[in-house]
Amino acid sequence: MTAGQRHGADVCVRHLPTTDEFLHYDQALGAGWPIATGIIEGAARHIVADRLDISGARWGLDGAEAVLKSRAVAANGDLYIYWDHHLAAEHQRLYPADQHRYALTS
Repeated sequence: MTAGQRHGADVCVRHLPTTDEFLHYDQALGAGWPIATGIIEGAARHIVADRLDISGARWGLDGAEAVLKSRAVAANGDLYIYWDHHLAAEHQRLYPADQHRYALTS
């Protein structure tokens, strides 16, 4: 990989040793605290895999991103709020507020 491609991995490698004193998974599990990786894996399965991991499906980046954003909005319970906003924004795009300044003539 090029230096630019490795940058993110290099940052992680430098970061982990500086935080090892805070990463006591054994103590967290022993205390019954949730470990974020399990929560993240569950969310990834619910949002991503259940929809995008369909046999024979082919996804482009734009389509997959749109589906994931929609599923995240719906999963958060914000679908109707988002949809109202979407409709208002689409109306504003199609019928701009300054449209009334133009006189219709024939």
